Amino acid sequence: MTSTPPPSASPGADWRIDRDRAITLFGPAAHDWPIEIVEETGSTNADLMARLKALPQKANALARPMVRVAYLQTAGRGRRGRTWVAQPGDALLFSLAAVLPRPIGGLAGLSLAIGSALVDGLRTLPVAAPGQIALKWPNDVLLEGDKLVGILVETAWSTPDATAVVIGIGTNVRGAEALAAEVKALNAAPAVPGTTPTALSRAWPHANLTDTLAAELNALEGALQRFGAHGFAAFQARWNACHAYAGREVVIYEQGKELLRGAAVGVDEQGQLIVDTPGGRETVTTGDVSLRLAGNGA
Repeated sequence: MTSTPPPSASPGADWRIDRDRAITLFGPAAHDWPIEIVEETGSTNADLMARLKALPQKANALARPMVRVAYLQTAGRGRRGRTWVAQPGDALLFSLAAVLPRPIGGLAGLSLAIGSALVDGLRTLPVAAPGQIALKWPNDVLLEGDKLVGILVETAWSTPDATAVVIGIGTNVRGAEALAAEVKALNAAPAVPGTTPTALSRAWPHANLTDTLAAELNALEGALQRFGAHGFAAFQARWNACHAYAGREVVIYEQGKELLRGAAVGVDEQGQLIVDTPGGRETVTTGDVSLRLAGNGA
């Protein structure tokens, strides 16, 4: 685990990742992962994508996942090209690179599997009402109905027996009110449930980057192994058990236009959302679509 603070950084600042504590909290596998911590970068996803593209395209090209954490990302982004807004110390921003033993066609549901693992990891922290940490299809983790974590999966290359992926994860740890105000100013639109940002400190006053990083990486280690062996089918039941909108009326939008609406049932073995509509049961595939509770705009 390496870190590269700038000369002006104050090593004792309490919001920074405590290397010794993190190592104590990491499970056996995470101890073996290369973990870099940098002060600033454009995008941790872009950094690791470049490294993966330089590797030979083989299933054994990367012995173990590698992680890159940045206190500040100047070109961070989320799903559908959205900008990720965060101040240093307020959010845990990292990307994880891995080569999974599956062709690209076998990666359906990967972002949902990652979300399921993150819920389990975050629920190990001393948060009030851990059951309020739940999942929103396709790739958000919610806390008390508001957005806590965003996930972005990108593919560097694929062969018939392996795919190199970068998984970007942004978790709001502190400063929820300031973040919500900044996002509102940028969007110039009313807040929509499920998209309004919140932070772990809402349910855990002592929320910090160190414990959050350890909890998430410990959960992801086993999840990557299970997904590589069994795909999303191994996560389907758990995802459905943590589904924030189960049984509630939702609307699916595609490029801002309503695509369908109905009662959200859950997800199938491919990670597709199952919706009971007036015309019958429909499945929705991830793509350029967004989900909202009925009664809220796109």
